[in-house]
Amino acid sequence: MLRYWTAGESHGPALTALVDGFPAGLTVDYDAINSELKRRQGGYGRGGRQRIETDTVTFLSGLWQNTTLGSPLTLQVINRDAKLERLEDVERPRPGHADLPGAIKHLGGVRAVLERASARETAARVAVGGLARQLLAAFSIEVGGWVTELGGVALGDREGSLPELRQLRDTSEIYSLHPERDGEVTTLIDRVGKEGDTLGGVVEVRVEGLPIGLGTHTQWDRKLDGQLAQAVMAVQAIKGVEIGMGFETARRRGSEVHDPIHYAKAERTGPMLGFVRPTNNAGGLEAGMTNGQPLVVRAAMKPISTLRKPLDSVNLRTKQAEAAAYERSDVCAVSACSVIIENVVAFTVAAALVDKFGGDSLEEMQARWKLYQDLAASR
Repeated sequence: MLRYWTAGESHGPALTALVDGFPAGLTVDYDAINSELKRRQGGYGRGGRQRIETDTVTFLSGLWQNTTLGSPLTLQVINRDAKLERLEDVERPRPGHADLPGAIKHLGGVRAVLERASARETAARVAVGGLARQLLAAFSIEVGGWVTELGGVALGDREGSLPELRQLRDTSEIYSLHPERDGEVTTLIDRVGKEGDTLGGVVEVRVEGLPIGLGTHTQWDRKLDGQLAQAVMAVQAIKGVEIGMGFETARRRGSEVHDPIHYAKAERTGPMLGFVRPTNNAGGLEAGMTNGQPLVVRAAMKPISTLRKPLDSVNLRTKQAEAAAYERSDVCAVSACSVIIENVVAFTVAAALVDKFGGDSLEEMQARWKLYQDLAASR
């Protein structure tokens, strides 16, 4: 079982991730992980914290000569803005944040909650996802993510190969597939920021090169769509997750939703094993299993909870009405969210790959992958 945990506070010394069950034999590309960490810090509308931090990953265990050992990996991202011991508590909880329920749950202060609930924690998850992507790449599985809506402005998708779409996305200030509309969106972000408000949006992640059969139908907690939904929904500020056509399926008839199945014998050596689907409304998943088509996951991110023009709140000490507290924050972090979702999806898919093909070593996984493909193609 491939899994991970994170630890650390927003203004503590560092963020740490412990990865267990990662196969031996993968040579780690630090630059690739650091590139994802840098992308997470980018995107138009980010706050001052991103000018302080320069996130890079350090491995504290699990490597020898830059190659994974099969033992637990410890990843660390240092916080340059480490000042937790100097910070005072917060008495006025922010609506939409963990402040109020967390302080009451733990019978303590708001600071003890907000430091861990902060989206700064996602730097550790992106580092882990950057590692998982390298495992996927060893099987020619590619991942890409972008912004499809921001502040109510629909941007949508585009046709093209995943490498082409990623390259196009990287030319956009907001990480969308329509850089020609950046000006329209950045103007909106600037206006909303001056009003002391924040913006949310929708991001999409696509995974290509998946074989048929990752995940399982046999038990509810092992279905891949359920695992993806949990991983994505557990990212800070995410309020909705859909796969493929998602919520739109509830508005259409079955004949308009389900993807027909055809067969082309000449294509049976490909990832679809000769089965052809003219549409991909299912988003690459049926009954908790991959069906060989691209996996498509979308997530809705609410606007940042910390407002420079704060909403009403209550002072926890006096119980008097006061404006909510303000902690340095972003106006819009949807671009960063697309990077985070991209990497948590990558890890979840990598875990399903390990579950299907074994996780002791990369060499054994690749041998089992080939055997499975040969057996499936011969049916």
